[in-house]
Amino acid sequence: MNHLQDPPSVLAQAMAHLPLIAILRGLTPAEAPAVGEALVSSGFRIIEVPLNSPAPLDSISALTRMFPQILIGAGTVLNAQQVQEVHAAGGRLVVAPNFNPAVVAQALALNMVVLPGVATPTEAFAALHAGAHGLKLFPAEMLLPSTVKALRAVLPPSAALMPVGGITPDNMAAYWKAGANGFGLGSALYAPGRKPQEVQISAAQFVKAFKGLAG
Repeated sequence: MNHLQDPPSVLAQAMAHLPLIAILRGLTPAEAPAVGEALVSSGFRIIEVPLNSPAPLDSISALTRMFPQILIGAGTVLNAQQVQEVHAAGGRLVVAPNFNPAVVAQALALNMVVLPGVATPTEAFAALHAGAHGLKLFPAEMLLPSTVKALRAVLPPSAALMPVGGITPDNMAAYWKAGANGFGLGSALYAPGRKPQEVQISAAQFVKAFKGLAG
């Protein structure tokens, strides 16, 4: 990934390749290289390590050194200080479960891709107005495909909508038809202690399912 590119272009390129975000909650720095390799070799181009994982900044640093071409950063980013810490670790991606204007502003100031979490039209429009590059629709278990369709009807066509929470290879189709642009994948892809070979199998299942949607 070219760090000189503007964040929207970086995100657009990664999404064009494969709009699936690998959410590695619980990843340890020791596991990071092998799990990262399993994902990248499967076609993933966007990886987040939630900050409530063990030593997440160490994992982010290791992954960014190994895979400079991949969009890598943190999830569960809740304040501006954490944005700075992720940036210092080499991360170029900030994902949050909520919309905090200070988090978005700090990410923009550091030329990072920022995807805040929203669940309502009010939050969605506020996040986009603040400069968010895309929207994490969270929790997707609460936001049915019909809800996503309603949001898609009123939000700008350029706004990337990415359901997160309970996404599996089997339920992506309904969200995709409703207007989702991509997905964040959690425990169905990676869970603490899962072996890299198992992650690779899960990754392949998600990639196959998505390619079936996108034709």
